[in-house]
Amino acid sequence: MLLIIFVACLAYLLGSIPTSVWLGRALKGVDLREHGSGNAGATNAFRVLGKPIGSAVLILDMFKGFLAVNLTIVQDEIVPGSEGWMILKIGLGLLAVVGHIFPVFAGFRGGKGVATITGVGLAIHPFAALAAMGIYLLVFLVTRISALSSLVAVLTYPVWIILVFRTEYLTIKIFSLLVVVLVLITHRSNIARLIRGKEKPILKS
Repeated sequence: MLLIIFVACLAYLLGSIPTSVWLGRALKGVDLREHGSGNAGATNAFRVLGKPIGSAVLILDMFKGFLAVNLTIVQDEIVPGSEGWMILKIGLGLLAVVGHIFPVFAGFRGGKGVATITGVGLAIHPFAALAAMGIYLLVFLVTRISALSSLVAVLTYPVWIILVFRTEYLTIKIFSLLVVVLVLITHRSNIARLIRGKEKPILKS
């Protein structure tokens, strides 16, 4: 039990690594949270710091979620493949997402968690995550609006999990619905701007 508690703390700390803030300060001398949308996520990193740094932030934030889920390898108390094992994997992934949104290393002011959630999804059910990522790319190519693309993609995620791939894990089904709720909550301001037609494209066509 102590090992699982340690791993849980490690997952949160891993998610708390503020890649966009640190890279922005190190490479551009700016705090990303003071520019653009004020959000410390990959979308604002692309907009303010440019494509190379934005790409690095995106990949690293995804990796945080992916690695957190796979911290289960350091424990041997729960049988791999069991429902309890999947609960632990998803729990560790969600802790990384919480860390990304409320990072202890950056004054609890982080991003909205989409990239980290994507990494968690890739570790939990790669095919469903890749399908949702495909939807994101399709919408983004048409609109160039990252928030809209993320919202459409995440709304399809439970469909991939429950109806298309028909996962047997109840925990993954619940997780897919929690992801929708979490993204809707963290994107409240984006949804309001989308309704008003004020949401800006991440990159110009």
